Amino acid sequence: MPARPGHLVTCSMLNLKKRIGAEHLDRRLKIEAEHEAQLFGQGLIFFNLENWYSAPWIIRSALKLTGLYRRARRNADRIIVRRNFVAFEHLPPAFDNFAILHISDLHVDISEGAMRHLMSIVVDLQYDICVLTGDYRGKTYGPFDKSIQGVDQLRALLKGPIYGVLGNHDTIRMAPAIEAMGIRLLFNECEPIVRGDNRIYLAGVDDPHFYRADDLARASSRIPPGTFSILLSHSPEIYGRAAATGFDLMLSGHTHGGQLCLPGGIPIKLEAKLPRAMGSGAWRYAGMAGYTSTGAGTSLLPVRLNCPPEITLHTLRVAST
Repeated sequence: MPARPGHLVTCSMLNLKKRIGAEHLDRRLKIEAEHEAQLFGQGLIFFNLENWYSAPWIIRSALKLTGLYRRARRNADRIIVRRNFVAFEHLPPAFDNFAILHISDLHVDISEGAMRHLMSIVVDLQYDICVLTGDYRGKTYGPFDKSIQGVDQLRALLKGPIYGVLGNHDTIRMAPAIEAMGIRLLFNECEPIVRGDNRIYLAGVDDPHFYRADDLARASSRIPPGTFSILLSHSPEIYGRAAATGFDLMLSGHTHGGQLCLPGGIPIKLEAKLPRAMGSGAWRYAGMAGYTSTGAGTSLLPVRLNCPPEITLHTLRVAST
């Protein structure tokens, strides 16, 4: 007799509990049950705009009043491919020109037009690994079946090893289904990536923004000193601690670059506690390189102004001496 779906989910959650620890899983589930739709408090910012039920109506009305709604809707679907070249002096030679496809903030059930466009462009891209930096679901709470289905459709078009982390919109109950697709989620864990006799380390932390479930010490505990390492974090807000931990490169999303920006890409509001210069694109801090994706999808509404959605191809290079 085949196993029941509910039984499979229970077994998968038990396996996850063994892997990441009962304390982590139980704490995350408790916060989800008590606070995931919370408007004030909880997380790194006091007011969670994403959980304000009136926000979509207010934004839609404002855009219509200014005559920008249709333009903003079209912009939300036009994903671009950005290329980021970053050089490091101690990158192992075998990883020269190593390419990472970085996809963030899909918000699948809100961003249907963007997802269709994304699926049409990823098939032609060349890269060594793909990384996903969280927020697969549209809302911060509620059903997630539609989002899982969308991620599964995208995953079928992606090549090579795929790694990811969860974001503040994601419940940890999504993890078994995502990992069943062959996407390795990193919960304060790291994985070596090997090329010949050379290796680098890829680490990932659980959401540091709303759930504050990140543990950099644990994520880096298996990385040998002096070894080249990359950190995946849904939000870039932990940039200071990440640099102090010794990571060479940090890849994040979460901010959407502001999503609705003034001309010149100046964000009206960043839902993150960090310098605006780190709100999108490439940046550096204390010797660590970083990149904050504007995201492929959208939050609240499928609208964007002066801030196109993106996926990013990062190419690692050995710095010439």
